[in-house]
Amino acid sequence: MTETPTPTPTTTTHPYGTPDTPHVTVRGEAHLEVDPEIAHITITLTARGTDRRTTLDDLTHRNTTTLDLIKSYGDTIEKLETGTLTINPELTRHGRAERIRAYHGRLQLTATVNDFTTLGEIVTRLADHDLTRVDGPWWTLRPTSPHHAAARRQAVREALQRAREYAEALDTRLGALLELSDTGTHHSPLGRAAFAESMHYGAPAGAAAADAAPIDLEPVRQTVDAQVEASFTLIPPALG
Repeated sequence: MTETPTPTPTTTTHPYGTPDTPHVTVRGEAHLEVDPEIAHITITLTARGTDRRTTLDDLTHRNTTTLDLIKSYGDTIEKLETGTLTINPELTRHGRAERIRAYHGRLQLTATVNDFTTLGEIVTRLADHDLTRVDGPWWTLRPTSPHHAAARRQAVREALQRAREYAEALDTRLGALLELSDTGTHHSPLGRAAFAESMHYGAPAGAAAADAAPIDLEPVRQTVDAQVEASFTLIPPALG
């Protein structure tokens, strides 16, 4: 004789609550203003000549000189990366034959600086080099910055406070946490966009500015935003 299995009891969920277990859903937000932790600068090296090998040698020399300068600052440089390298021929505008008039070389470097007291000196010394362009700085926070966690905690506290205020308005109190959703955490510089804050430096070939004073750079404050949504059960209030 085959036994009929006992059906498993099902539990009906009520995502919007019931009179016995009412819910309240609130939003918590946080907006912090903090100092930046790092700054990015982009260095573009160029070379031009009628001979391809000479152009490449000039670009290589400028790259070595620039790397030696940047690396001399030790731990102040948090990251140093080489981007694209291009050597492009420039053809003559007239004539049927494809004759090369000159060669253009270009190399891009990106440096991340964590010591703002020496950032102005680094930028000035780099801009003093021939055929060198410096873009930046772009101020920012590290992805692992504790300010992100601080903003999230503040957003959660605000959500909890809001829920308690609604419960108090109903002359009751919160029961249990049902759900907590992170709806976004991000940061951005205050005021204008980072690109609008950038500065461009370039020294003409043969320029001499060995005694140039370091450029005074003021860091741009950063905003850190966090938003959460939280749902709680309420002890059924006595209405009426």
